[in-house]
Amino acid sequence: MTAERSEFPPPASADGVVVPRGLSAEDVARSRAQFGSNIVPSNSSRSIWGILRSNVFTLFNGIVVACFALLAIMGRWQDAVFGFSAVANSIIGVWQEYSAKRQLDNLRVLHAPHAHAYRDGQLLELRREELVIGDLISVKAGDQIPADARVQTAFGLQLDESLLTGEEDAVDKVAGDALLSGASVVAGSGTAVLEKIGADSFAAKLTAEAKRFSLVNSEIRNGLNRVLRIVAWLLFPVMLIVVNGQIQAFGGWELAFTSGAWRDAAVGAVAAAIAMVPLGLLLMTSVAFAAGALKLGKQQVLVQELHAVEGLARVDVLCFDKTGTLTEGGVTYHETHLAPGLGFGREQPAGWELALASMAADEGANATAASFASGYPSSLAKPILREIPFTSQRKWSAIALAHDQAPGTWVLGGPDVILRKGLDDELLEQTAELADTGLRILALCYSRQELTHERAKAQWLPEDRRGVLILTLRERIRSDAAQTVRYFLEEGVDLRIISGDDPRTVTAVARQVGLIEPQERGLDARSLPENGEGLTDAMTNNRVFGRVSPTQKREMVRALQSRGHVVAMTGDGVNDVLALKEADLGIAMGNGSGASRAVSRLTLLDNQFQALPDVVLEGRKAIANVERLSMLYLSKTAWAILIAIIFGLLLWRYPFEPRQMSFLDGISIGLPAFVLALLPNTRRYLTGFFRRAVAFALPAGIIITLGVIAVVTVGLLFEQSTSQQQTAASLVLAVLSLWVLGLVCRPFRPILAVVIVGSVSVLIVSLYLPITVWFFGFAWPDAPVLWAVGVTCVLGCLALELHGQWRMRVAARELAENSLAPKQSSMPDA
Repeated sequence: MTAERSEFPPPASADGVVVPRGLSAEDVARSRAQFGSNIVPSNSSRSIWGILRSNVFTLFNGIVVACFALLAIMGRWQDAVFGFSAVANSIIGVWQEYSAKRQLDNLRVLHAPHAHAYRDGQLLELRREELVIGDLISVKAGDQIPADARVQTAFGLQLDESLLTGEEDAVDKVAGDALLSGASVVAGSGTAVLEKIGADSFAAKLTAEAKRFSLVNSEIRNGLNRVLRIVAWLLFPVMLIVVNGQIQAFGGWELAFTSGAWRDAAVGAVAAAIAMVPLGLLLMTSVAFAAGALKLGKQQVLVQELHAVEGLARVDVLCFDKTGTLTEGGVTYHETHLAPGLGFGREQPAGWELALASMAADEGANATAASFASGYPSSLAKPILREIPFTSQRKWSAIALAHDQAPGTWVLGGPDVILRKGLDDELLEQTAELADTGLRILALCYSRQELTHERAKAQWLPEDRRGVLILTLRERIRSDAAQTVRYFLEEGVDLRIISGDDPRTVTAVARQVGLIEPQERGLDARSLPENGEGLTDAMTNNRVFGRVSPTQKREMVRALQSRGHVVAMTGDGVNDVLALKEADLGIAMGNGSGASRAVSRLTLLDNQFQALPDVVLEGRKAIANVERLSMLYLSKTAWAILIAIIFGLLLWRYPFEPRQMSFLDGISIGLPAFVLALLPNTRRYLTGFFRRAVAFALPAGIIITLGVIAVVTVGLLFEQSTSQQQTAASLVLAVLSLWVLGLVCRPFRPILAVVIVGSVSVLIVSLYLPITVWFFGFAWPDAPVLWAVGVTCVLGCLALELHGQWRMRVAARELAENSLAPKQSSMPDA
């Protein structure tokens, strides 16, 4: 039997209905001349030239290229191998920023390329860019609103604005209502007049704001940039000291230029300059983050900017919407509460189970009605004879069943709409009690009057209806939500739910996953101040917020940041774009809008909230390992600056050739750095990365400097040749640098022991292999100097060990004060 259904009036058409005339050709030309066309700007704030300029023409590259060019001019190619670091750093930087630019350039809030508008009495299909202000457009289910408009006529018109406002339910639109560009029509049809187009429309303004280029806020990047700035300020005066010292060591300026010794002096100055710059640190930082990004990619987490791997490890507040993170979307049937024998005699009307089952089994059932099937299976369902469909504006629906056991009319809707005071008071009292739990509540009423075709068409609500029962529904909670929430709370990350839904509904979900206590309640964001201290205090003292607008989400993120918090934001809709962009770390869901994915730093491709703890662990590993690397590289920078200044002031030759520096870097820092960058490390994040790295590196650099000065002094006393002095200095530097490597590798893992043994082996082999002895200019010093090398190395290693032990105690105290101490502590985590 085919069910008979009521029908809404069809949209205007040329078939027997007067077609709206719309704008004439002259009107279109006049409007286009005055207001322009519906062209959305497509440019981003970052050009290819800008990306190249910021990554290639840097101070760091300038130093390296200048030194490289000087050595090339003098024909000392073997001393210029350090230039490859600058090339690698530039390539990685350009690739990172170009990838981000490409994501932003592809950002689109508006997807539909065409729209239908009335022109000169005809309904035309036009390209979106051809629309003008004043155009009368026709919209139907499946269409996207191409520009901001005002409804003129509506026939059951419903829009999905969830991606724009965060409100999940479809919104009914009537004549006079505003339509936002980017919203989608889910039901009905209508016409609307365009009011704002092009760059003035909601979608265009949102897109323009989202396309603003920015890099993720990175403490590691900021710390490294600070190091480079310090080195840059020191470089020129130190170079002057070194050059003068080298020239004087060769007999003065006049003799140096007449004998050609200035070339050796210049090479020494280049060696000093290159040693001061932590060439490999930037490269190894990128390697550490790239390795984390690749590993996360295997877990369906797309990293759109390498430093985002660091981001979540630093986050102390995570903001997220309820839907798509804690819940799967939609609702599930919870319970049925029957009225206590009211209405028709002392018994409930027969057939209410059939009515609920039939509503759930109906082909046109919405998600809410379909959820009844878990309590009332389709085996109970009967054909629906007539129906008044549900609308969010009316908030109720009605059906008549083709079955003798259930004659009359069944009405389902909001309790406050269909229950009647004085007749359904018990059900209304139950509704009031359940409302604060955050459950969704529907009421079922019954009327003995028949739902005729005319009554259905007139959307008739029976006056003799009586409440039969109320149904409670709850949102589907993700199976991993409670565990993930617990993880973040245990790890010291505070959580904020920022949702467009009813605060009571959001509060109920927050209670179910253990985010808040039973007595805590969510706030209605409509009652909050727009910004300022009032909003900041509310964000600090509360965890759950409902009815939040897109602009409010951004202001909430800013409010938290104003209190010094590092904020991450998850989202899946266009309404989340501004907040995702503003947050220190934006995280998009894979099934979300293209706009949200474009502006985010991370995307959870499989939409699993439970993937975030893995991101945290990768971020921690990256930060902890880069901190280890920084200790190595900054120790080198410290002794390089000190040796350059001291040797320059003493008018001594610089104790290393550039190629010797490259070799020593390779065995004590470069090769081990690749392993250190990839090792597991779960230390919880503590602020002060730069301070801790300098606190370790500066004393270590001083100890190494004293060791090199001591052995060079002995070499001068015993009148060693330049090559012998350089070899003695290289031995001391290698041994002490390897001891520093041993300190930052603690606690030892087998692979780290292999790395250190390998580095020592390479050093020994290079001192005996003829080709390496020739290439690096090694020459064994005399026995007294070798004894001095041995004593210096023993004393230097002892001093470094004492320093390392002290740093371990400081690290343990720091961790204890922050209540974040892991089960095992090590010096590199200081």
